[in-house]
Amino acid sequence: MKPVLEVRNLRKSFSSELVLESISFSVAEHTATVFIGASGSGKSTLLRCINLLEQIDDGVIEFEGIDISSTNVNPDEVRKKQGIVFQSFNLFPHMTVLENVILAPTRVQQLKRDEAIESAMKLLDRFGLRDKADEFPDRLSGGQQQRVAIIRSIARKPRLLLLDEITSALDPVLVNEVLSTVRDLKEDGMTMVIATHEMGFAKQIADEICFLYEGRIIESGRPEAVLGAPYAVETQEYLKKVHMAGRL
Repeated sequence: MKPVLEVRNLRKSFSSELVLESISFSVAEHTATVFIGASGSGKSTLLRCINLLEQIDDGVIEFEGIDISSTNVNPDEVRKKQGIVFQSFNLFPHMTVLENVILAPTRVQQLKRDEAIESAMKLLDRFGLRDKADEFPDRLSGGQQQRVAIIRSIARKPRLLLLDEITSALDPVLVNEVLSTVRDLKEDGMTMVIATHEMGFAKQIADEICFLYEGRIIESGRPEAVLGAPYAVETQEYLKKVHMAGRL
């Protein structure tokens, strides 16, 4: 079966600074590929490239068998089938939770408003936020806002969900409620590419872990291999630092 996403020899630089080099990996349907690595290793840039928010210098990004890195591809059409959630929640402050969630289904996918509301309420109910439907974002905790951002992304029923350090802006006590939401999506079979510094979460959710170091994938494989018995010195050093910081 063709993978949902296949990246081959991706290269990306900002002016003279090389950010990503020789990046190759694939993501099968209903699996989660998790990228770990220090800040500045290129994780966020990679997710932005997949979502066509950044243009690559070289290489190929195939999504659903189509080369989306081609210049004649309409990024908006690609993004209709991808959801992306950033570390900053990016909810519209002048809209209620419900209005935030139904915006894309009604505007982009032309879903009837009552159908969009019914679907949105089911999602909010499932993730314990039904009672917040009529609240504005500033009335929610950071964890609740991030969960709404995730719900907003999956309300469009994307083929691929990209999650970029979604817990890094949260207080530690709020992290688990967000990660719990992602675990539920994993059980639903959502196909995901995730950038995170939460190693325990990566171990639980990943089908494959890729360690990014200075813009290159140094090591990749099953979580138990990469996190439990890494062969690359760079991976070993990174995990040692993570362990000392109490994040493993």
